[in-house]
Amino acid sequence: MKKILYSLIAPTLVMALFIGLTHAGRIIDTEGVEQAMVRGAILWDVRDGQAYAKGHIPGAVNVGKKICVHLRRHGTWDYVPMEQINQCLANWGIDPTKEIIVYGDKASVCTYFVLITLEFVGAENVKAYHGGIDDWVSAGRPLSSDPASLKPIAPPLGVRPKPEVLVSTEEVIRSLKRNDVQILDVRTQKEFLGEDIRALRGGHIPGAVNIPYEMNWVDPQALMKMEREMINAKEGLSLKPLEQLKGLYTKLDPQKEIFVYCHTSPRACVTATVLKDLGFRNVRVYDSSWFGYGNRFDTPVEHESFFDVFALTRKLKEMEQRIKALEMQTGSAKEKK
Repeated sequence: MKKILYSLIAPTLVMALFIGLTHAGRIIDTEGVEQAMVRGAILWDVRDGQAYAKGHIPGAVNVGKKICVHLRRHGTWDYVPMEQINQCLANWGIDPTKEIIVYGDKASVCTYFVLITLEFVGAENVKAYHGGIDDWVSAGRPLSSDPASLKPIAPPLGVRPKPEVLVSTEEVIRSLKRNDVQILDVRTQKEFLGEDIRALRGGHIPGAVNIPYEMNWVDPQALMKMEREMINAKEGLSLKPLEQLKGLYTKLDPQKEIFVYCHTSPRACVTATVLKDLGFRNVRVYDSSWFGYGNRFDTPVEHESFFDVFALTRKLKEMEQRIKALEMQTGSAKEKK
């Protein structure tokens, strides 16, 4: 009888929790950026140096590096040691005790990766400008080509690190025996099903729910359409309205802990931030994500598949033969001239 009552009440309870959720404000719009500028917030442009030089939000700083790469170890995609992250921030003048607005191109995963990184080191007031430079320009706001800089600061940075923002592979494995943790896979469906293999093994973590991060957008196909030159505008990359985002995540229980992962974590950082803004209080990013999980052979996997090394070798040989053939054709053409 109790099970029957729970099955009837649980959906209503979850929906009631969603209705009561408030927007936490980690993701802001153009007006929010302008208000932050008045308050003296740090503006961090995380695009590459060339894009920044062509035009940026006045007063924004840029460290001229690919942040998603610079703050992580090559080959593993794990974060560099906390001391090294803090030293980088100190050298760049990024003070985690202050309000920080992070932006890049519209819907840039790097924007959210930096936000989560700053929360990881202890920042309390970081916001992501999802619309980025594209929305700023579309709104007719001014651009600057004058580089801005911040004075280096001396570590320690005056904040308490928050290791609980992230979750490790070992914690993920242990959580598979718990019923108070839910795992959210935000990769594509093909990655989830092991059809698109980007590690030694394909598939997904047992019990994971698959909601691709692109589903947060007004048009989940927007990026694909842009890559195929089907559209030029970026409106489709805007986030869905709040109520639609709530509906997207009704499968998740706001009372349970949520581990979010993708392939190397930037996509996971997007969805984790969205969930926090929806009111989910215990959301953690699995920073090693599938790259760390799928490259091990002691981790349980559903829809398991394996990377075909021999097929790759054959394709490489075919490419090598084609290149040699082209070189020979080019050489013959030059001799005839």
